Amino acid sequence: MSKRKNVHIVPLGNQWGVKVEGQQEPLSTHRTQANAIKAGRPIAIQNKSEEVIHRPNGQIRNSNSFGLDPCPPKDKVN
Repeated sequence: MSKRKNVHIVPLGNQWGVKVEGQQEPLSTHRTQANAIKAGRPIAIQNKSEEVIHRPNGQIRNSNSFGLDPCPPKDKVN
């Protein structure tokens, strides 16, 4: 079974890029982080992986899981 490739929203100079783990080149570039997040989310959903959102300094800001989360939330919504 192949490893799911996470989608990263990363700063690229004055723009934001959507990159898939293991690939050097971004899939797309965007003027705003919000637009990059919108573009990356369907890719993460399709890959059943994580969307990892970075801060302008490169640190991870947040992540969203769209696959089999190894650490699912404990609270259940009915």
